Amino acid sequence: MEPSWSKRDYASFAEEGYIKNVIAFRAVNMIASAVSSVPFILYQLTDQGKSYLKTHPLLKLLYSPNPITSKSEFIEGIVTYRLISGNAYMLMIEPQNNTKPPTELHLLRPDRVDIIPGKNNVPCAYRYTVNDNSYDFKVNKLTGRSAVLHLKTFNPLNDWYGLSPIEAAAYSIDQHNQAGAWNQAMLQNGARPSGAIVVKSAKDGSGGNLSQEQYQRLKIQIDQYYSGPANAGRPILLEGGLDWKEMSLSPRDMDFIDSKHSSARDIALAFGVPPQLLGIPGDNTYSNLVEARLSLWEQTVLPILENIVCHLNSWLVPKFGQDLCLSYDKDAIEILMEKRQKLWKYVENASFMTLNEKREAFGLPPLPSGNKLKV
Repeated sequence: MEPSWSKRDYASFAEEGYIKNVIAFRAVNMIASAVSSVPFILYQLTDQGKSYLKTHPLLKLLYSPNPITSKSEFIEGIVTYRLISGNAYMLMIEPQNNTKPPTELHLLRPDRVDIIPGKNNVPCAYRYTVNDNSYDFKVNKLTGRSAVLHLKTFNPLNDWYGLSPIEAAAYSIDQHNQAGAWNQAMLQNGARPSGAIVVKSAKDGSGGNLSQEQYQRLKIQIDQYYSGPANAGRPILLEGGLDWKEMSLSPRDMDFIDSKHSSARDIALAFGVPPQLLGIPGDNTYSNLVEARLSLWEQTVLPILENIVCHLNSWLVPKFGQDLCLSYDKDAIEILMEKRQKLWKYVENASFMTLNEKREAFGLPPLPSGNKLKV
């Protein structure tokens, strides 16, 4: 019998990979909450460099995208949708005259968005369908811009839609879910393997079979009185000629726990989360949790955040002015503080750098007397 795997669509990914699988759920939430926790920074570009802006309509929009969503919820939704489906869609609401900047930002559920292909690998429009109503958001042929921003993970087999990390980990997620279902079934059957009812043969060698009527009656009795968690441990009453034989599977045959942990590690690997942070035993790649957290931020969280910021800089920021640049506050990321302190100490002790070169390395303005090397 061939194995049965889950379907490869958004509904299956969300149901089997996010709602029903604790490892994938925790990995997605850990990444999404980490990305959404980093504050945005807005700069104005001038001839003298970058000028930090504390308040601006763009920042106000990002921290309150719409009346019912906060900045953290909005960014967390972007990351969660992208990790589940491989795609995330943002919609900007602009005034009808298009002379003023956008007033609201909304997330579109990926399974409700269809990309209408266009020429030169650029979509013609994005079609959003909900409750049998469709809305088309056209793409400008000259600029390639639209009211919808599509963020996707690279997919080598599709020009229009991204590849979900859940799809890469789908087999491991199925195995992990089946292991949980097997364990649940064991608990419902008294936390022990099942057995068999054997029909004893007559002394003369004849018999050993039940009639169709006897078989159906016995089957109904077992289903009604000896199955399910409420009947766990209940003694079975057998008539003459029937015998109960316990059947067991050795842990070595099933290798249940090791198989479940192996699947969990594969799921964590697909999302880029160190297994230690998910409570998965048997993996000592990092010597401590601090190294694991640092790896999560540097290899997974920051690249996702960089991607979001780059898309916003090309899609949303120009609506508020061509001299603006959106970034994020690395100093607010606590886990990176120790690494920055080592870098600061290294630069401070670098005798081959001038004071202004050291200040430039950390984004500080130069000083009039800072261009000389210390002898």
